Amino acid sequence: MTFKASILTLYPEMFPGPLGHSLSGRALENGLWELEARQIRDVATDKHRSVDDTPSGGGAGMVLRADILAKAIDTAAPADDPRPRILMSPRGRPLTQQRAHELAEGPGAIIVCGRFEGVDQRVIDARDLEEISIGDYILSGGEIGAITMLDAVVRLIPGVMGNMESAATESFETGLLEHPQYTRPADFEGHRIPDVLTSGNHKKIAEWQHGQAKDLTRERRPDLWQRYISKDSND
Repeated sequence: MTFKASILTLYPEMFPGPLGHSLSGRALENGLWELEARQIRDVATDKHRSVDDTPSGGGAGMVLRADILAKAIDTAAPADDPRPRILMSPRGRPLTQQRAHELAEGPGAIIVCGRFEGVDQRVIDARDLEEISIGDYILSGGEIGAITMLDAVVRLIPGVMGNMESAATESFETGLLEHPQYTRPADFEGHRIPDVLTSGNHKKIAEWQHGQAKDLTRERRPDLWQRYISKDSND
């Protein structure tokens, strides 16, 4: 089963963008995953290829129409398509490493990139769109969010990363932020690599790295730290 991402967007030229380079780009070339970017306007019915209209109840901006977007979704994914349907949205649930793993283990995703003031709620409900956010801020559209999410997902697809062991210690994989990393030279502007890392004692190295990860998480992400210690106390 090959992971396939279908992007519904008003700007298909933005893809693959960064996804065409590095790990994800090589994986794309090697057929480990597939990507298609579909122009939402292609299913519009009027000569102007209109996809939006003014918001009901008044207000600034425009809203993507339910009928047009539903047709675009149905064209990209028949009713029996098993892929989850995702809308990149600032009001969605935050993207997590756990959700990235779940998506990477599946057949792919239909990803809707919103624009303007948003998407008609009726198509969100009728097509069971899962709203996902990449952070508490507003972008011009969902394309950057889709690229970010796919980058997080694709690297977890089997065969994409050469060394999956390195991924196991990254930030969020264990519930903690990743420990500091060092490499040569041994002395950089008077700052030396911590002695424990060159000691050859793997047990002490692991203990030091775990301690550093806990300290960083406690200092920088108290929300993650509280979740970590709560889980630890319940185990």
